[in-house]
Amino acid sequence: MQLHQIKRKNPNKKAVQIGRGGKRGKTSGRGHKGQNARAGTSKRPEMRDIIKKLPKKRGYRFKSIQVRPVNVNLISLEKNFSDGDKITPIVLFEKSLISKKGGSLPVIKILSDGKITKKLVVSGCLFSKTTKEKIEKAGGEIE
Repeated sequence: MQLHQIKRKNPNKKAVQIGRGGKRGKTSGRGHKGQNARAGTSKRPEMRDIIKKLPKKRGYRFKSIQVRPVNVNLISLEKNFSDGDKITPIVLFEKSLISKKGGSLPVIKILSDGKITKKLVVSGCLFSKTTKEKIEKAGGEIE
């Protein structure tokens, strides 16, 4: 028997398989441990996160598409107008009680806050029930 003919009793153990799927050796460019080193895990796409944060339907983050009227109280009509005056949205704008929205006059609603003693003729505005009663009680008209 010669030296080159000697065989081991137990064959070599297989080396631990590391870094499969590439030519980068050991960790195959995945670093050490952690979520990114594991198999089967994939990070959530960034675009998906952005989409998920956006509301699915119109809700509290958006302005209402409903046109809301500008409120004018009876107190301001009592102060700024005299007996028998005609009140329209244009007159209210000229007296600077209201301002234009988007270059045009807004819808106006007259509310019943305060007392009125003058006879006023009101047209082109919305009213609350009590406002209508108060204006008519004072001898005014609503057109």
